[in-house]
Amino acid sequence: MIKRIGLIISWLLLITVIVLVGAANYFYNVAINRSDEAIKLYGTEEAVEAVSALEEEQKRLQDLRSWTEKQDFEEVEIQSDDGLTLSALYLKNDAPIGKTVILAHGYKGNNEQLPEVTRFYYEKGYNILKPDARGHGKSGGDYIGYGWHDRNDLRKWVDYVIEEKNETSIFLHGFSMGASTVLMASGEDLPNEVKGIIADSGYTSVKDEMAHQLKYLYHLPPFPLIDITSLVTEIRAGFSFEEASALNQVQKKKSDLPLFIIHGEKDELVPSEMAEQLYEKTSGEKKLWIIPGVGHTQGFLDKEEEYKHRVMEFIDAAMKQ
Repeated sequence: MIKRIGLIISWLLLITVIVLVGAANYFYNVAINRSDEAIKLYGTEEAVEAVSALEEEQKRLQDLRSWTEKQDFEEVEIQSDDGLTLSALYLKNDAPIGKTVILAHGYKGNNEQLPEVTRFYYEKGYNILKPDARGHGKSGGDYIGYGWHDRNDLRKWVDYVIEEKNETSIFLHGFSMGASTVLMASGEDLPNEVKGIIADSGYTSVKDEMAHQLKYLYHLPPFPLIDITSLVTEIRAGFSFEEASALNQVQKKKSDLPLFIIHGEKDELVPSEMAEQLYEKTSGEKKLWIIPGVGHTQGFLDKEEEYKHRVMEFIDAAMKQ
């Protein structure tokens, strides 16, 4: 009888393990594996509504398209540390002021996005580099790095604009996954040419963000599925959810490298509490702006003039250090 109970328990454990591993591989394929298909994410409805509202402003959109089409973007490439070909668009300013911004896009995005932000910086005299993150756009890679391996790619892009474009004053500005990318990069040994970092709507860590999505989309607790999916990701993509932490990286940031954290108060995709945690843990010069009533990455669109003013104010202060 005891032998039979033991056999039943063993079979149940085996079935549980098989189900969990299968579920973990499913979540890897949905969230980590490279795919051009859009996926459902919790907290994206307000972003869709904002985009729809923007699309109704036909004149503004047409002006933006017209401006973008007139710009002479140069397609450039570098090699990542692990041998991937990474692609970016570089826009040299016709009336440069000696500053460059590297824009980091969000999850499932590409370097053709952020046209409003691109025009804003260009009109201020900046040269602009817009990389495709690994696993996105024209860049190589069969997985999405959520900012972790991308932090090293971003460091390579910084070296590129210094060595190939002779840039001497560089700012990093990221949105959503791109925000976490620049935050993760802040903990690396960035050259002195990098003068400041702007992170709009970034998450504290991949583990925290995955747990947030799992809870609200599938109503499941983080343990054990997040941990098993993290193990699958480490095997298949070479990083774990726990190590991919912007929170740990900002604590390593050079104290003289200014950081500006921006987040919408009504952000459901990446809760604003994450911005507060990042601000508390970061070392050195820092600013935090939680924008009242604003959703995920919608600060620039919803509070455009104030957003521009605060960003320029931050950059001006950073350049005086």
